[in-house]
Amino acid sequence: MKKSRIIIGVILAIIMGGVSLYQSMSLKNEGAEKIEQQKREQSDGIKMNARLQNENGVLVTVAKRQSFTEVITATGKVEANADRIAHVSPRISGQIFSVPASLGDRVNAGQTLVILKSLEMAEATNRYRLSKTKLALADANMTRIRTLVEKKIVARKELLQAETDYKIAQTELQNDKERLSLYGAGSSNLNVSSHNKTTLTVPAPISGTITEKHAIVGELSDPSKSLFTVVDLSTIWVVVDIYEKDLAKVRTGQRATVTVDAWPELKLTGRVAYLADMLDATTRTLKVRVEVANPERKLKPEMFARVELTPPASAAMTLAVPEDALQEIDGKKVLFVTDKSQEEFRPQTVEAGRSSGGMVEIVSGLKEGERYAVKGSFILKSELKKSELEGGAE
Repeated sequence: MKKSRIIIGVILAIIMGGVSLYQSMSLKNEGAEKIEQQKREQSDGIKMNARLQNENGVLVTVAKRQSFTEVITATGKVEANADRIAHVSPRISGQIFSVPASLGDRVNAGQTLVILKSLEMAEATNRYRLSKTKLALADANMTRIRTLVEKKIVARKELLQAETDYKIAQTELQNDKERLSLYGAGSSNLNVSSHNKTTLTVPAPISGTITEKHAIVGELSDPSKSLFTVVDLSTIWVVVDIYEKDLAKVRTGQRATVTVDAWPELKLTGRVAYLADMLDATTRTLKVRVEVANPERKLKPEMFARVELTPPASAAMTLAVPEDALQEIDGKKVLFVTDKSQEEFRPQTVEAGRSSGGMVEIVSGLKEGERYAVKGSFILKSELKKSELEGGAE
């Protein structure tokens, strides 16, 4: 009996000792966890006074609601303005006598590009000069007969015939003059005293740059052959593909900003001039044409361009922050917020929404009026990681 009591006592003592040891270890673990938690809490905050903020480029601002405009970005290609392209050809056949213009020349409207020698022009010029002579004779005859009628030397019917002959001659001269004008005749062709009856000058119909030249001295040319192509690049087109999901945000007359890789700092403003009627079945995109002023002619046809289309600002006000203010930590988007003292920053997880024009909509995690680091957030992230590594090493 005594032996049984002793065994039971020993067992109870062992159990009590185990319980005591377990409680002691639990308390120790809890204490360690509290210490670790305190370290983590301490590492969650980054202290930085105003001087250090200034040195590191950290800038604090207040979160506020604003009109959020979602900019549509698209890529496309620069094209010449098809309304400002002219193919130059003579109006009648002839042999190319002189070519004063060359490929790449900047020309003005009316400037001579090529000079032809044309038998057809010679015939038309001779006909005009003959009609001019006939009109002069008819006028003189009508004046003479009018004088005779006044003196009652001849009958009035002869005056009527003379007036009819004068009007016929006048009409023939006008027709011949219009024919020469249609051929593109110059003042030398209309000058009776000039012997240069066969020369025909072909002028530039618009001001621009010669992009194609097919005129060679000595060759025969006719209206079916284009001698030059003149392109006015003072305005150009940028044709872009807009995805189907964004079509409701695009309309004619909408403002657009165009940039190219050759001059990344150059931003040209244009307007949406045309939306195609047919959607591309393969890419599910629509061709949109943007017309852009190109005063310095830096944009060249076939260049690739980026276009930002700016729809009207939404009436709804929302919280939005610059993209640079957001940082990613452990796969989550965070902002570094601070209190009124603005000397301690802590990472605060937020949910980001739409992004446009360098701004990101904040759906949740940030309240209006909270202060956050709008610049220098990457420095704060680096300091946070540094403090965590130092805490882990300890």
